[in-house]
Amino acid sequence: MLKIFRKEGQKGFTLIELLMAIAIIGLLAAIAIPQFIQYRKRGYVSTLNTDVKNAYTASVAYTVDNPAAASITLAAIRSAGYSQTNGVTTTLGSLTGSSGTITCDGAPTWGVTSATITVTSGVMMLSTSHI
Repeated sequence: MLKIFRKEGQKGFTLIELLMAIAIIGLLAAIAIPQFIQYRKRGYVSTLNTDVKNAYTASVAYTVDNPAAASITLAAIRSAGYSQTNGVTTTLGSLTGSSGTITCDGAPTWGVTSATITVTSGVMMLSTSHI
C-alpha cells in the first residue's frame, strides 16, 4: 500500500498507514465502550431484581417453617437459604409473614435504582430496578 512513499527494499509501515490504523481502532472503541457500559448496567439491574426475589422466596420459606414468628430479620432469611450477591445491600422494613418490604440496593457506582418488594396482606408487589 502507498508504494510511492517507500524506497526500494524498505520494509515496514509508513506513518500514514499507522495513523490510519490508530484512527480505525479509535473509532471502533468509541462505538464499543458505551455499549459495554449499557451491558454492565443491564447486568446490575438483573442482579438486583434476582436478589430481591430470592430474598422474598427465602422469607416465605422462613414463614412456612416458623408460622408463629412475629418479625423476620435478615439473619432469619439467610438461615432460610438467602445469600446476597457481592455489592448488593439487602434491607428489610418491618417484614412479617404478611406485610413489610424488602429492598436491594447496588453499589453507588452501579448507576441503577433499587429493587423493592412490598408485601401487603400477603400479596407481593415488585418494583423492579432500572437504569
